[in-house]
Amino acid sequence: MGLPALEFSDCCLDSPHFRETLKSHEAELDKTNKFIKELIKDGKSLISALRNLSLAKRKFADSLNEFKFQCIGDAETDDEMCIARSLQEFATVLRNLEDERIRMIENASEVLITPLEKFRKEQIGAAKEAKKKYDKETEKYCGILEKHLNLSSKKKESQLQEADSQVDLVRQHFYEVSLEYVFKVQEVQERKMFEFVEPLLAFLQGLFTFYHHGYELAKDFSDFKTELTISIQNTRNRFEGTRSEVESLMKKMKENPLEHKTISPYTMEGYLYVQEKRHFGTSWVKHYCTYQRDSKQITMVPFDQKSGGKGGEDESVTLKSCTRRKTDSIEKRFCFDVEAVDRPGVITMQALSEEDRRLWMEAMDGREPVYNSNKDSQSEGTAQLDSIGFSIIRKCIHAVETRGINEQGLYRIVGVNSRVQKLLSVLMDPKTASETETDICAEWEIKTITSALKTYLRMLPGPLMMYQFQRSFIKAAKLENQESRVSEIHSLVHRLPEKNRQMLQLLMNHLANVANNHKQNLMTVANLGVVFGPTLLRPQEETVAAIMDIKFQNIVIEILIENHEKIFNTVPDTPLTNAQLHLSRKKSSDSKPPSCSERPLTLFHAMQSAEKQEQRNSIINSSLESVVSSNANSILNSSSSLQPNMNSSDPDLDVLKPTRPNSLFFLRVSQCPKSMKRERAGLESKPQRDRSAAGDCVPSPESPPNPSPTSPLSPSWPMFSAPSSPMPTSSTSSDSSPISTPFRKAKALYACKAEHDSELSFTAGTVFDNGSGRMNKEEEEGGEP
Repeated sequence: MGLPALEFSDCCLDSPHFRETLKSHEAELDKTNKFIKELIKDGKSLISALRNLSLAKRKFADSLNEFKFQCIGDAETDDEMCIARSLQEFATVLRNLEDERIRMIENASEVLITPLEKFRKEQIGAAKEAKKKYDKETEKYCGILEKHLNLSSKKKESQLQEADSQVDLVRQHFYEVSLEYVFKVQEVQERKMFEFVEPLLAFLQGLFTFYHHGYELAKDFSDFKTELTISIQNTRNRFEGTRSEVESLMKKMKENPLEHKTISPYTMEGYLYVQEKRHFGTSWVKHYCTYQRDSKQITMVPFDQKSGGKGGEDESVTLKSCTRRKTDSIEKRFCFDVEAVDRPGVITMQALSEEDRRLWMEAMDGREPVYNSNKDSQSEGTAQLDSIGFSIIRKCIHAVETRGINEQGLYRIVGVNSRVQKLLSVLMDPKTASETETDICAEWEIKTITSALKTYLRMLPGPLMMYQFQRSFIKAAKLENQESRVSEIHSLVHRLPEKNRQMLQLLMNHLANVANNHKQNLMTVANLGVVFGPTLLRPQEETVAAIMDIKFQNIVIEILIENHEKIFNTVPDTPLTNAQLHLSRKKSSDSKPPSCSERPLTLFHAMQSAEKQEQRNSIINSSLESVVSSNANSILNSSSSLQPNMNSSDPDLDVLKPTRPNSLFFLRVSQCPKSMKRERAGLESKPQRDRSAAGDCVPSPESPPNPSPTSPLSPSWPMFSAPSSPMPTSSTSSDSSPISTPFRKAKALYACKAEHDSELSFTAGTVFDNGSGRMNKEEEEGGEP
């Protein structure tokens, strides 16, 4: 329901009903005023947003206009040219559309914001001023009227008449103001119906004009849009056709990349790591290298593929010679040395693989290295286990034990690298190396001396405990039983070369002394193991598996420190049999493929007659029964009890003590029968074979009581043989000939998988003999061996 009308006649009465009607009109004007105010604010925000949108679309159009398509090849098809031109066409359409939008925005301020603000200020503002004036006159009229009514009737007649005239004037003026205010309120209420709506209509008309302009642009763009759609479809169809061919070529490249290699102006090119010498060491920097055989020019560009940037200036040299680097002279693999005409010294390079090195050497006409048989002659300034090396270690140990045995963090806290290198250069100088063992001056800090000792050990051509024994030491540390670990490591230490073992003994005695003072220096056996494990027992290749075995390296060092007196001062006990070793290994090792040291071989020897064959079978069977029914100690006892029987029954048959920690046993026949010799010449059928017992065997009665230094029983002789071949046995029988070697055969009971390149892999039933060095597989006629 609408507002009630304001009657001018009610202004004179000024009744309560009139006042209520007037208030309703005033409330409506306030509501209209607030709405127009909010509408103006929203309109300004809309115009600002449209202006920002226009700026964003213009920037988008500029980006489209600046981008240029670069098609593959030196020519473009009509469709490709149409597609390439499309971005500029899009930009033109967007610019035209935004030009119309700017006109609409500028017009919106004039047709919408300005009229609304004018109506609010002029009309509603005037109504508010009229209300203020009306309220002021109302207060004045009411005040004078009350004052006039309070006049006393005893006043003079002239005074009363003058008061009445004054009241009439005020009443008349109030009546006029009331009429003007009612008129203004009613005028504003009528004006807002057209002056408020008309600007909104004009704004919408501007929007319609803008959208109509967009429609006209779309119609004009329709022809190019059709052309562009056809070009896009044609381009897509050509892509689908060529994609299968490109994919087929890619597969061919994957299968055999060398056949589809791009013809290059260079004889060879690719990435190589170049060794660069620094003040205190070397670093390997990746280069992209090219080589031309005609000019013998090598160009090296330092380049990092990860960052995609060059790491320095290009360098070109002229090739003089190329030599493959010996594997035992450097820790890196796939290396070769290059000598240049215009650059002094040797450039050591590392290829990415063995095949890559071969290609580089073929391109550079490389040659193989010349091996020097005199390995005792070492270049000056290198770390060796010679008199100078022992002197350096003794000097360092003496200085530590006399001046710094109680320093906290001994061997854990490192010294300054420059000071360490300076001390090493002084100690390794041949002029000072022959001086007394205690001549390290007090000016050198203990941490510098300990770091020099560790650095010298790392500078050795190989680790002190040797690469070939690293895996054996790790396997020994993984044994379940502590006693087995100590026994195995004890045996392995005595397999080390004499100088390595002496240096290791010197070092372990010192570390035991350090560990005895752990309350002061805080260096326990475990801490020393962490420090010296990677130094003394580092692997030959850095692999994830080697990293996981670091903790076992530390355990080996701990065992050496704790048991140094037993390990270095006593001869190792008889190696454990396979049965005893398997009991001490972890259960998880059962699922691993057996190594050559974990599978026994059975050796077969031909006898001179059937009587001797039967006699030896009885001896072997009795030995087998003793292995099954007794432990290791009873095996030794029962085996030793067989010695008189063998001497009395067959003087030509003796049993040698094995030199490997497995079930290899050698039954030696002093004289080879003629039939055996004929077989070696390929004239006879194979002789009858038999298997030996699996257990410890007694020594030969004809072996000397005191073994010579070169005997397998000597402590200096390697206690274990290489896993791939048996150790040589000494010929102690008086019947053996120094010229002819007894012919022997061996048959493998189990399959064996090699763990190293120096070992052999073979299947069960493989037969070995020492006559022709052959290995073949034969079926056993007498049943399972």
